[in-house]
Amino acid sequence: MISRRELQATSKDAKPGVVQTHSKYPFRLNFYDRPPVEEITIEQFETAALDRLRVLAEIESCFARNRTFEEMGKVIVGIWDKYLPLHSSTAHLERLEEERRKDHIGHFVLRLAFCRSEDLRRRFVKAETTLFKLRYQSDDHNEREKFLKSRDFDWVVASPEEIQDLITPTSYDPASKSSTYYKVKWTRVPDLVEKRKVVLKGGMAYVPAAEQASIVYQEFQRHLEKDLEATAKALPRLDEDTRLIPILDNLSKGFQAGISSEWAGKTEGQEGLTADMIDEMAYKHYPACMRNLHMALRRDKHLKHFGRLQYGLFLKVLGLSIDEALAFWRKAFSTMQDDKFNKEYRYNIRHSYGLEGKRANYAAMSCQQILMSHEPGSGDSHGCPYRHFSADNLQSALLTMYSDHGLTSQDMPEIMHMVKQKHYHVACTRVFEITHAHQGVKKGEGVGGGESVTHPNQYAARSRELEKKENGDGDVVMQG
Repeated sequence: MISRRELQATSKDAKPGVVQTHSKYPFRLNFYDRPPVEEITIEQFETAALDRLRVLAEIESCFARNRTFEEMGKVIVGIWDKYLPLHSSTAHLERLEEERRKDHIGHFVLRLAFCRSEDLRRRFVKAETTLFKLRYQSDDHNEREKFLKSRDFDWVVASPEEIQDLITPTSYDPASKSSTYYKVKWTRVPDLVEKRKVVLKGGMAYVPAAEQASIVYQEFQRHLEKDLEATAKALPRLDEDTRLIPILDNLSKGFQAGISSEWAGKTEGQEGLTADMIDEMAYKHYPACMRNLHMALRRDKHLKHFGRLQYGLFLKVLGLSIDEALAFWRKAFSTMQDDKFNKEYRYNIRHSYGLEGKRANYAAMSCQQILMSHEPGSGDSHGCPYRHFSADNLQSALLTMYSDHGLTSQDMPEIMHMVKQKHYHVACTRVFEITHAHQGVKKGEGVGGGESVTHPNQYAARSRELEKKENGDGDVVMQG
């Protein structure tokens, strides 16, 4: 169980101006003023944070891909319905309290994970504020109005006389004289000042009702920035549970590689894949990391330990049975004597399938694991080409791998820009879109529903699915 101390060191117990209500979660919208004070299990702690991070990581991917706010909304609504549903009170669902509790806990756990550096705080605030905006715009109108009335936003409704003095027919539509204007300090709405959407007088900004949401967004961002700084100062003083440290470290890496969903624990693939089919499969359906490993294996007749581990588990989840895996690796190590292969490699292959040792059925590595663990050294072929290759080598490798699938040198600047910004999984997703454009995949669609690539087997499974549909093999459901 996790005590309240781990989750409570993020803000004061109450904020001035917040109207107290009898319901614990009266609104779908939340400024997260109060930290959770209940006890939760480690599993709840991690699950709530991971599901929220999946949504935030996809928001960051949308920024990396320069999606408009409208495009982002279409992508993210599907993601949050899947991982972080949050219905309005009018839905009258029995699980409404449970949804809002999970949302509340997940937010505060991620505060602990992302308060540790200025860069992480900045990225977290940007993603969280965007999520709040998307929820605000999709919220039930009456419920949103009740939420606004429940808080003190420190705005003053301008009097008709003030509006008469400020607004003239030459500067605004005369009909706007009857509109509501909110008077706030101009420093609270810098975005509206920059866009010249407010009237300034005496250090005050007169914000039209149509732009009221901007005040709310800025206030949410200001609160979160302040609370994250408080969390960062309090964190060293916490009696940290050693069980939490690896979880928080793992969460803080989530933006860089995305968070793989159901693929993270998948240990079995489709049946029917044979060793003789791997070459064709690699040419048609592999992401760059696995294509590079396959090419290195064919070239050198060997892979080092982490390369074998990364590729072997991928093949396992791809659908290669243990018998076919042994046949594949034995044939691949063609310059090796049978005795050496049986003595040094056969056991490890069977071990990865859960047939030796402690008989654990290992899952394939996700993009995050490939990016964050086992840095490749000289002579190694494992890792992520988008991160571990030099710029020149990466461009050359991608064109070698995918020029037959539609990738050209004209696509490289866009891809390399994403790599330079350290959005490696987004660059991989863009390569997927380009190389599958002939099968109807459009820019921004990703591997389905706008999702980015977060697992090599996800990439391969979606590619195989598209091929089967193209060949008229009927509707195919992607594994996972």
